[in-house]
Amino acid sequence: MRTVVHLSDLHFGRVDRAIAAALPAYLARLAPDLVAISGDLTQRARRAQFREARAFLDSLPSPRLVVPGNHDVPLYNLAARLLTPLAGYRRYIADDLAPVYCDAEMLVLGVNTTRSLTIKGGHIRTGDVERLRTALARAAGTVVKIVVAHHPFEPTASAGEAIDALTQAGADVFLTGHLHVSYTGHTAHRYQRAGRSAIAVEAGTATSTRMREAANTFNLLRVSTARIEVDRVAWRGAGEFAVVDTQTFDRSADGWTSPDAKSYPFSSP
Repeated sequence: MRTVVHLSDLHFGRVDRAIAAALPAYLARLAPDLVAISGDLTQRARRAQFREARAFLDSLPSPRLVVPGNHDVPLYNLAARLLTPLAGYRRYIADDLAPVYCDAEMLVLGVNTTRSLTIKGGHIRTGDVERLRTALARAAGTVVKIVVAHHPFEPTASAGEAIDALTQAGADVFLTGHLHVSYTGHTAHRYQRAGRSAIAVEAGTATSTRMREAANTFNLLRVSTARIEVDRVAWRGAGEFAVVDTQTFDRSADGWTSPDAKSYPFSSP
């Protein structure tokens, strides 16, 4: 079994200092096999914010797999936004926008969904769908296959086609953020898709004061070939975190099934 910590929407520049100080030690006690961070490391893609985010990442357990979010693209510097939108991210966080982690039990693939011409939105490029599909299809059937992106797939025809292509190629789990609201369920429910069902896991904000939930949260996944458990872990204050919800999924002929499956109304970012 492998354990994966899923953080998202750190937003350095609008961060709760108490949480940012307590989280590294808590994660160290969990001793995860991987820390996956699904974007928005900064609030406004400023150098000081990237430097703070870099120092925070360096305090976390490794290995780590990180992808950018829309807040990691400059908002007010239009020239940088259009010409070098992820220059700060590449300099301070990671030059690789398609990171990969692989071991004997899981394959984790990152993808960049940010766009220069949109402020909040984002989507997966056709070329990235093909890259991911190929990597997923080539991986051994015994490994759990996870895709990490900042933006959840929107309820559009093209996004639906991407979900279908990736789930049919063998994707087991999609880890995303952006909405600052936690959710764990089936792709069949989350994206209204038929066919093989993967698991959609969305993280709330781990450390930001820009909250849409009652507490700052992150996810802890316990991953095996036959079963995946997802804990939602919330900040309780005074240096304490607690598991507030757990959902369990079992592998079946149709993908992943759970008695706790939920429908999910889309909310605006």
